[in-house]
Amino acid sequence: MKKTLMFAAAVLVALAGCAPKQTSEEVLDAFQADIEQVMKDYRAAAEAVDADEALTDEQKEAKFDELQESTIGKLASTGRDYLKKHSGDTLVAPTVIGSIYSYLEDDELEELIAPLSPEVRQNRIVSMISEDLARKKATAVGNKFTDFTVDHVAGVDKQGNPVYEKKSLSDFVGKGKVMLVDFWSPWCPPCKAEIPNIKAIWEKYHGDDFDVLSVAVWEESRKMDWHNTIDTAAFYGMKWQQLNNGHQEPAALYGISGIPHMILFDKDGTILKRGDDLRGEKTAKAVAEVLGR
Repeated sequence: MKKTLMFAAAVLVALAGCAPKQTSEEVLDAFQADIEQVMKDYRAAAEAVDADEALTDEQKEAKFDELQESTIGKLASTGRDYLKKHSGDTLVAPTVIGSIYSYLEDDELEELIAPLSPEVRQNRIVSMISEDLARKKATAVGNKFTDFTVDHVAGVDKQGNPVYEKKSLSDFVGKGKVMLVDFWSPWCPPCKAEIPNIKAIWEKYHGDDFDVLSVAVWEESRKMDWHNTIDTAAFYGMKWQQLNNGHQEPAALYGISGIPHMILFDKDGTILKRGDDLRGEKTAKAVAEVLGR
């Protein structure tokens, strides 16, 4: 009996070895189907929470947050599983990485990219993500600031044409003041939502040892330009220092993939905090701790 079972197992192994290998396109179809199933489950669960009349608005919000975190974890886990099996596939691996990289912490992403084949790492998507990781590492907390220069619009001439002025981050940072630098854009609702917080901080603390600088980036991505930046800043009462017309470079140098994104620099230009550590009430708390008041 035992011999029969062993023989049957051997046949199964042989048959499995003869099974046709999936093409890259078929693997990606399967990956997409798995991702869509995760999202389908998320939508169903979210609708159930929304329809639950026994829950308060606060309870629903908490459950939505939990559901989102859980779903992000499942999406990332699904991607990891496919990468383990297809790390050398020059079509599958870059597509999977591109689909899940925003759900991962930087160190997790580095660990996923490191064992990929050289051919995969040379892929445009993977290369861009790797370069972004390198920029984030260079501008991580504890490092000195990375400088950039923009063609800031300081005003207009009599004909209404912009008057450009070269302005650098180093004109403001590393000059003996603690600086809160806000990367924003006039088309960005979350950026505008942070303005009252920034205004309160500036009004309370600005002086000899602290100031705020707002750097407008990606204005052109929504067919906006320096006019909108200046007008929006004036409308929201942004009386602190400004750099407009920033476009792509400032955000790219700091590995910023979403705005608003704030960075708190010490008096010598060392990065103290950045990103999620500087949102909402956390910003004022961080500034107060650094200033000691």
